[in-house]
Amino acid sequence: MTRNQQLVKPKRLKQLLRRLVNIYSPSGKEEEILHFLQSYLRRHGLPVELQEVDTNRHNLIVMPPDTEVLLALVGHVDTVMAHDLDHFGYEEDGDLVYGLGAADMKGGCAAMVEAFVAAWEADRSVLPVALALVVGEEEEGDGAQKLAREYHFPWTVIGEPTDLQPCLSHYGYIEVQITATGRRVHASLANLSRNPVETVMRSVLRIGEYVAARRPDMVYNIRDLSTSRSGFAVPDRCTAFLDIHLPPSAPIGEITAEIEEVVLQQEHDSPEHSETVRFANIHSGYELPEKGAVVEALKKVYSRNAIEWSPQAFRSHSDANLFWAAGMKPLLLGPGALEKAHSPEECVSFNDVLAAARLYHDLLTALTS
Repeated sequence: MTRNQQLVKPKRLKQLLRRLVNIYSPSGKEEEILHFLQSYLRRHGLPVELQEVDTNRHNLIVMPPDTEVLLALVGHVDTVMAHDLDHFGYEEDGDLVYGLGAADMKGGCAAMVEAFVAAWEADRSVLPVALALVVGEEEEGDGAQKLAREYHFPWTVIGEPTDLQPCLSHYGYIEVQITATGRRVHASLANLSRNPVETVMRSVLRIGEYVAARRPDMVYNIRDLSTSRSGFAVPDRCTAFLDIHLPPSAPIGEITAEIEEVVLQQEHDSPEHSETVRFANIHSGYELPEKGAVVEALKKVYSRNAIEWSPQAFRSHSDANLFWAAGMKPLLLGPGALEKAHSPEECVSFNDVLAAARLYHDLLTALTS
């Protein structure tokens, strides 16, 4: 362990992680965790600013005074909704910490805060690094959007769960909304060719066939399928939402055109029956080269700590897509595994959270010197 890494305090870090996981903070309801973190940062002498996102919700930003910022450490404090409100909080089993958001990404947030506090306490208030804790990542990304509109950081490091491997490339994302409408009639008069549910289901199945045959490197998920409440009748509307994740270099424009063609190839035999496809969100993927001040500094940090440098692609969508679109260079690096996120058994290794805090701290130190 380097002398710099000794400034990171494991006991303080675990206490912070415990408190964060025990605060319920689904997207849109982050007030309690924001209040706690604001008080925590101020107690440690950091000049935290509040950036309003909407009523009662804001981002927390620490900007070093009189210093040109090269990099921002960015973490989102929100989570998905709890699977069980009676059992979402912090639990330990050996080295593993269980709880909602432990991996995505309260472990990363705790590590970033601890690294920043340790650097600040070591009289590095001139470090060229900001800290930003944002809201809303699991839904609309409104916190990141507001941050990107009012601040520009050449680089960002985002603490998403990457198993401590740097992600210099990022998948793209398309949110597809398919809607079919028809005429409500008594259930005993149902005609499958005019039933909006049947229409949407056929379109979803064709998209699955399209992915398997033409774009096997894409990942798609049927997130939701709902109808108008119709009782004992054929519903007059059905809507499906699909998540599609694409490799970083995938031709996103071509793919949206192909999906639209696949969905709308059905012929409807009634003027009262129609189907539409809408791309509710489109986020481009990207690939960063292995060069630049932050990447070179991080490579040296990995070498000094005898950690293999093995850049990966981040396979989900995240705030990084929004920062990339705003002209920043986002790099993802954090404790935990993506496959543990959003699951009832979500967990993270505390040793990995501690290792992340030390890596972040070493990076801050390298950029300061």
